[in-house]
Amino acid sequence: MKKMILLAAIAATTACTSLPVPPSNAELKQQVADTERAFAATMAKRDHQAFVTFLADETIFYSGPKALRGKDTVAAEWKAFYEKPEAPFSWEPDQVEVLDSGTLAHSSGPVRDPQGKITARFNSVWRLEAPGKWRIVFDKGERVCDCKKQ
Repeated sequence: MKKMILLAAIAATTACTSLPVPPSNAELKQQVADTERAFAATMAKRDHQAFVTFLADETIFYSGPKALRGKDTVAAEWKAFYEKPEAPFSWEPDQVEVLDSGTLAHSSGPVRDPQGKITARFNSVWRLEAPGKWRIVFDKGERVCDCKKQ
């Protein structure tokens, strides 16, 4: 009987130690940064269909005075940015933070015009929807001031 209990304890310990280790916060930040770069690459590659795959179903993009609500609405409104041969802008993350829960993240960075001049700064909120699969739920850009110091 003691031998069976010992074998059961060893089996239980082995099963517990073989569980996958969740990614660290640093690894999650890297996932989000990589996802943001892949998202931005859709603009450079002029691939609207790929752009849409990064959108959560209930995504909200702030666009001018109104918020665009839902994947289909955002996809339809952003299609115009993908129609010309040259990308009208580009972006890249320079800041990424992930909640300790590992379920939500914020990314931010510069938006550049075709000549490389910084014209805005984006702020995006990403939600982990499956292991390693981040989708954007909020996006908002803010123009940067092009004014001379007084």
